[in-house]
Amino acid sequence: MLEDRTTVSSPTGWPAAYPQGYAVVDVETTGLARDDRIISAAVYRLDARGEVEDHWYTTVNPERDPGPVWIHGLTSEALEGAPLFQDVAEEFAARLAGRVLVAHNAVFDWQMIAREYARARSEAPVKHRLCTIALAKELRLPLPNHKLETLAAHFGVVQQRAHHALDDARVLAEAFRPSLRAAAAGGLRLPLHECRPLTEWQDRPAPLIGRQAGGGYGGGGYGGQRGGGWRPSRKRPACPYPNPGRYEAGKPLKQGMRVAFSGDTSVERELLEDRATEAGLHVATSLSRLTSLLVTNDPDSGTSKVVKARQYGTPVVDEAAFGQLLGDVEPADA
Repeated sequence: MLEDRTTVSSPTGWPAAYPQGYAVVDVETTGLARDDRIISAAVYRLDARGEVEDHWYTTVNPERDPGPVWIHGLTSEALEGAPLFQDVAEEFAARLAGRVLVAHNAVFDWQMIAREYARARSEAPVKHRLCTIALAKELRLPLPNHKLETLAAHFGVVQQRAHHALDDARVLAEAFRPSLRAAAAGGLRLPLHECRPLTEWQDRPAPLIGRQAGGGYGGGGYGGQRGGGWRPSRKRPACPYPNPGRYEAGKPLKQGMRVAFSGDTSVERELLEDRATEAGLHVATSLSRLTSLLVTNDPDSGTSKVVKARQYGTPVVDEAAFGQLLGDVEPADA
């Protein structure tokens, strides 16, 4: 979570630290993996107090299989004449510029958007994001779960077309407005997080548009396939070196050290992990007492890894410092 140095005003007024505008976003995609593509996007622009200014929607030709058509309803035929992402990137950016990106599970929407802009050799003009799931938790709303339809029902918002980007964005905008007002009334600091655009990106081969996927939300995930998928599995080789212990500030990394990552990175996460593996480090998917180092650009984010790092006393460095450390990794003991 970003540190807010501006004093929040009293609950009777509007907090001076709050953003001046929001872009409520929903994207539908071919799946959930890093190489999946956006097939539709919608943006509701809101003013400082959550009132709707305008909205925008587009379909996008992903130039590949559209994924779970039974969920989002967008077939290969429907997307064939749609614009490519690079054709709508400028308009999309204009809708986001100068605003906080608001989404339900915002890290997913932001990562998909950041990857599309990286493919287009550009950057989305987004500095901060706000997740409505995190905001609902901060407000301690009495919800049985944190699905969008549950949040909508809590505020009496009627959902008309679930998994249609425009209607999902509308529903979220209508649910965000009372959430924002409740936060302002209580003088709550909004759970804002920094958005880091990708500076390095590497795509993988993907199936061409026209081939329908056959999976679902189940074992294969959104856009997966039953009985074996078309995405190549990536299993990292086991680190051949023993763990020498924790990283110590001012000293080099040593082969065998366990490194975990948390939050956005400017270099695409898998490329960063590949470099760590190639340097002889063990890339850990979770954080434990054995973790040597946590790499995060947002040490105040409150993610489970950051919280555990504080509990265990695990050293923390940012991406830039880690990149420098990767240049001089000490060999493991013989």
